[in-house]
Amino acid sequence: VYADPAKRLELYFRPKDPYCHPVCANRFPTSTMLLRVKRRTKKRRQSDTEEQVQGEVQFEMEILGIVTTVYKFQGMSDFQYLAMHSGPDGKQTSMYDKVLMLKPEKEEFFNRELPLYIPPPIFSRLDTPVDYFYRPDIQHREGYNNPQVSGENLIGLSRARRPHNAIFVNFDDEEIPAKPLDAAVQTWKKVCTNPVDKKGEEELRKLFEIRPVWSRNAVKASISVHPDKLKLLLPYLAYYMLTGPWRSLWVRFGYDPRKHPEAKIYQVLDFRIRCGMKYGYAPNDMPVKAKRSTYNYSLPITVKKPVSHTVSVHDLKQGLGTSGASGAKNPASSRYKLKESIYIFREGALPPYRQMFYQLCDLNVESLQKIIHRNDGAESECTERDGWCLPKTSDDLRDTMSLMIKQIIRSTRPALFSSTTSSEDGKEQLAYESGEDEDDEEEEEEDFKPSDASENEMETEILDYV
Repeated sequence: VYADPAKRLELYFRPKDPYCHPVCANRFPTSTMLLRVKRRTKKRRQSDTEEQVQGEVQFEMEILGIVTTVYKFQGMSDFQYLAMHSGPDGKQTSMYDKVLMLKPEKEEFFNRELPLYIPPPIFSRLDTPVDYFYRPDIQHREGYNNPQVSGENLIGLSRARRPHNAIFVNFDDEEIPAKPLDAAVQTWKKVCTNPVDKKGEEELRKLFEIRPVWSRNAVKASISVHPDKLKLLLPYLAYYMLTGPWRSLWVRFGYDPRKHPEAKIYQVLDFRIRCGMKYGYAPNDMPVKAKRSTYNYSLPITVKKPVSHTVSVHDLKQGLGTSGASGAKNPASSRYKLKESIYIFREGALPPYRQMFYQLCDLNVESLQKIIHRNDGAESECTERDGWCLPKTSDDLRDTMSLMIKQIIRSTRPALFSSTTSSEDGKEQLAYESGEDEDDEEEEEEDFKPSDASENEMETEILDYV
């Protein structure tokens, strides 16, 4: 706990009880001293009366060291959940000897009939009191009727809506927007007050003239714009596709990729690195590590989250991130740029994350481009699953990319593969992976879920605009 400043110190009232709910202490910096104090008392006796009299008291102090960090328990104790069962007569019976396995047990231990006991993983997310400041009832005019309660408005949002004013389009929508919302125009004009912002707007316009469909990561790797301002600039120049082969991408206003077969190269490919023993390596052996693990997961109350700085319109007007000591080392032209590997796939290079969203034109491998362009000039229908490509094109691309990644891992970590196989064997294994075991493979891929902190998860990008 001390090694991680973001964690809180846990105190268990019953350390031997695995169902004991702890209280947590917050970490604070301090400058105090650790002292060792000794109290010595010299007792004296009178020889004539043999009565004890008060002796002389002396204190000795020694400084052992300096304390720089303290943990203070400021929160309230949470509920405690005991492994108990309430019988029909209301008598409580302990279940610890039945649910805790203290030594290796035989099969009979697991086949016993027991009452259902499922302790909750967490009771409350906060351990400090919070003032809610409830508003008084609103006084309406005479004749006002409350709106009918439905499932849509029973539970409201936990935060205020972000006024980014993006336009979302589904694949089955008939029309596409030709211009942004008036609110998006006004919001961008309000914050676009310095030359750096105007230059960023011009550069993004040129990008959409060259290529009508972009992912946000591709934009971040092409121009240097502060992320908070990019959230306001993108809805000003493009709309967001929610479903279909161009899902999670930004499309230039007035451009409908469903009507242009050449938009095939801008379709998105959801690629996830396969792992498992049938591929020759375990998840822990992969050079691309996962961002999260269930082994180091912390409950919300055990993590002390830092207070985030809320970005206001005033900050954006002042040219947030365009000047100041914090970013003086990096030139303004590349301060917020991402690496090209965040959106481009190249032969011989591993992706930066286990899950990537690539546009087909950004797969810079000749064999992959041949798969994409197999039906050039013969595109007849744009479907929601495959777009303008042939059916199963995405599966063929994933198989080929997975084989390339396996070869990279083989070359960097040959010890993982017990026997060397020829290229023909690799093709046979690839056919096996994409053939008989295809259903199992899809189920495995579904286990990979994007994490909140990753730069490549474009599907979670919608949360920034609603």
